[in-house]
Amino acid sequence: MISIDWTNIKVLILDVDGTLYNQSILRKKMLYQLFKYYLIRPFQIRDLLILHHFRACREEKAGYLGHNLEEEQYEWCAEKTKYSIAKIKSVVKKWMFDFPNDYLSDCAYPGVSECINYLKKHGVKIIIYSDYEARKKLAALNIRADIVIAATDKNINSLKPNPKALLYILENQNITAHESLYIGDRDELDGLCAASAGIPYINLKDEKFKINEFYEQLLSSFKNLR
Repeated sequence: MISIDWTNIKVLILDVDGTLYNQSILRKKMLYQLFKYYLIRPFQIRDLLILHHFRACREEKAGYLGHNLEEEQYEWCAEKTKYSIAKIKSVVKKWMFDFPNDYLSDCAYPGVSECINYLKKHGVKIIIYSDYEARKKLAALNIRADIVIAATDKNINSLKPNPKALLYILENQNITAHESLYIGDRDELDGLCAASAGIPYINLKDEKFKINEFYEQLLSSFKNLR
């Protein structure tokens, strides 16, 4: 069971990919769709290199603090692939930002939208902190947040585990670290990020949790306090 003292928690911060939905299930669905699409378009198969390098470059730059991350991420990929930035943006938008949204509801963890929307309704501010722009994903998941922050936002421009975004949240909300709680799924990114900001952190993939019961138990822990 999840045991949380909600007494002083004013803000719940949530990662998106792998935290709100099962990323491995989505990837399997996407691999199937990619296979179908490029099977009849073999002349476009090199698009997959763009997707690979776009993700890989971001992983290699973990902790990066920049000036215009929104554009820099495409520049990194262009250096690796020699494709134009316009081409890279087109492929990434199609396969990473648009196409997966139709499948997200089927990959959502049980009870996730009910839990988050209930907490929001009962006074806990919900802040989404994602590696990528997440508003379309949240709509697909039927999750209503108070604030949505992406690593590429102009006032953030940093990749996890750099704590800039979390420190920004604390300052912007005028709260202390212990008046917030951060839930993520990667200790090496989300966990380190939270630790650097001094924010309590839960990894929903921790072996002590049953991942498909996590949000139902999270909601129960809140209701039990009431």
